[in-house]
Amino acid sequence: MMTPQKFCTCRPGATVWLTGLPSAGKTTIAHELAGRLCAEGRRVEVLDGDEIRSSLSAGLGFSRVERDIHVKRIGLVAEVLARNGVMALVPVIAPYADSRAAVRERHASSAIPYVEVHVATPVDVCRTRDVKGLYARQAAGEISGLTGVDDPYQIPENPDLRIEAHQQTAAQSATALHAVLKERGLA
Repeated sequence: MMTPQKFCTCRPGATVWLTGLPSAGKTTIAHELAGRLCAEGRRVEVLDGDEIRSSLSAGLGFSRVERDIHVKRIGLVAEVLARNGVMALVPVIAPYADSRAAVRERHASSAIPYVEVHVATPVDVCRTRDVKGLYARQAAGEISGLTGVDDPYQIPENPDLRIEAHQQTAAQSATALHAVLKERGLA
């Protein structure tokens, strides 16, 4: 009788965490990269923070503790996917360094590759993009706790890649990230 394997024996998966301010371009880059990886025959899943907040993290607010819980939940899902040969692309703000470090450490303890990408778009550029209208709502006093404006964003000190998304196209950003994945044998 065969013993079930705990881990997938297909191509290795990994978690690619894209962190940055709201409207920095994280999700756009993730989808651009996902298309490329799929075209290469990779199994890919984009774990968008907003989508997961409405389901797996439904009911959580935006306090420090709730943001930490949200990040750790997404990190667990990404780890499980990566453990099973999926490239998990995670465009999630994750504003606190210790939350990101906890996700990285969990991946390391499971020997799952983890790549942290800082999408380093300045707040003034994000404010003009304002994809979801958050900056306008914050300026109007309708919301508070907007990351990078009236709530902290701790810039990653040593990301695996820093992308200046405001100085290049999403395709160029995805190309730079794809190159890092290739270097590491993940693409």
